[in-house]
Amino acid sequence: MFEWYGEKYWGAAHGLAGIMHVLMEMELKPDELEDVKGTLKYMIENRFPSGNYPISEEDRKRDVLVHWCHGAPGVGLTLVKAAEVFGDKEFLEAAVDAAEVVWNRGLLKRVGICHGISGNAYMFLSLYRLTGNVEFLYRAKAFAGFLLDRAHKLISNGEMHGGDNPYSLFEGMGGMAYLFLDLIDPTEARFPAYEL
Repeated sequence: MFEWYGEKYWGAAHGLAGIMHVLMEMELKPDELEDVKGTLKYMIENRFPSGNYPISEEDRKRDVLVHWCHGAPGVGLTLVKAAEVFGDKEFLEAAVDAAEVVWNRGLLKRVGICHGISGNAYMFLSLYRLTGNVEFLYRAKAFAGFLLDRAHKLISNGEMHGGDNPYSLFEGMGGMAYLFLDLIDPTEARFPAYEL
């Protein structure tokens, strides 16, 4: 596992889920594919009872973050990719479980795609693209609608964080704008720089 700040992270930004996602984009030998599948099954087996995923190997008691970078949204996107690559029902079911965590706990106090509502909406768009199930599209639109209707006012009032870099793609309103653009044709929506 890749270590960052002395911990073995699980997330999509700088952890195990991100590494597995990149590996599934490559042409791998059969034994390497089995290693990827085994790693993803290990992650599924060691998720929290809530369906969320640990931040790191060292931090398996705090079920707190539901961000793309740490938690169910990023791991879930990787599981959608695994369902596409392997055609394995277990990966699809785990991705749907991750989406439930995002639906129940993913309306965050930030707008960006890394650790905000915009990024969490991509969990639903990814599942919609894979399954065609309109419930996932509805959920993505519900998150986007919340941002459209309330983000500006909540940021102005200090109730929502607009990002350390307010116009950036990963932290700020750039990610929100990208989500809105992707909703024009949700069948082609991809999490920026992650889903290829």
